[in-house]
Amino acid sequence: MMELILQSLYSGVLQGGSYALVALGLALVFGTMKVINLAHGELVLLAAYIAYTVEAGLGISPIYAIPIALVVVSLCSVLVYWLVNMIRADRELNSLILTYGAGVMLTNAILLTWSADVHSTSSSWLQDAVVLGPLYSMRGEVLFFGIALVLMLALWWWLSRSWYGRAVRAVSSNRDAAKLMGINPRTTEIVSFVVAGILAAFAGVAIFSYGVIQPAFGHALTIKAFIITVLAGIGSIPGVLIGGLLLGIAEALTVTLYSSALQELVGMVLFLLVLFVMPNGLFGAKARRG
Repeated sequence: MMELILQSLYSGVLQGGSYALVALGLALVFGTMKVINLAHGELVLLAAYIAYTVEAGLGISPIYAIPIALVVVSLCSVLVYWLVNMIRADRELNSLILTYGAGVMLTNAILLTWSADVHSTSSSWLQDAVVLGPLYSMRGEVLFFGIALVLMLALWWWLSRSWYGRAVRAVSSNRDAAKLMGINPRTTEIVSFVVAGILAAFAGVAIFSYGVIQPAFGHALTIKAFIITVLAGIGSIPGVLIGGLLLGIAEALTVTLYSSALQELVGMVLFLLVLFVMPNGLFGAKARRG
């Protein structure tokens, strides 16, 4: 029984890394524009289907689809920004409706293009077992968990050290003050959506590399990303990682100890608990008075 629990914890940690990678893009856009992009999960799913197309059409590893996914998903992310930027009143509320509609359109476009069949990778290299003592996993899981950690470190460095990263933080903190300092909020917001698209592209290829995909999966990814963002609190990259790990472990233990039918419910329970007990999230900064 103990070995089963340890395996479940290990699988949950690996899955949580992918969840955190999915949530990073949503958290970045939300922190910059106070806009919840409900089409983010569909952008991740689009990258997964691009990986499937490259593998099925060219017979090569889905990893080679990353450059194509980066371009296509980033362009789609900028298109979503352009639509959101057209909103002039009550942007926080109206953007929910708009991005939800964009997500529905993306889901139907994926359905029309690739049908409703379930797909998974056929790459034996990605599916080969990696054994760490009593723990087992697929090579794809370990590979993309490492890539997720590297991307999170790179995003942390970009936000804290680069000019555009500091501009993103400035706009998210005080948009009007950022303008006075010579920062163009529109350019900064476009950069945020491009970075979110890059993260979504890597997340989508990762999900296809060791899991299964189907057109309705995008909505579930958006919900998971939003739950992790709430768990982490706004502006905390380590919090996003820990929130993703918590969600992945909770789901894995639920499947192992209880039933797979309760897997989606455990995320909502965590979401509600944090909202009631710690509204700022586990690592969110408390509001300050000027």
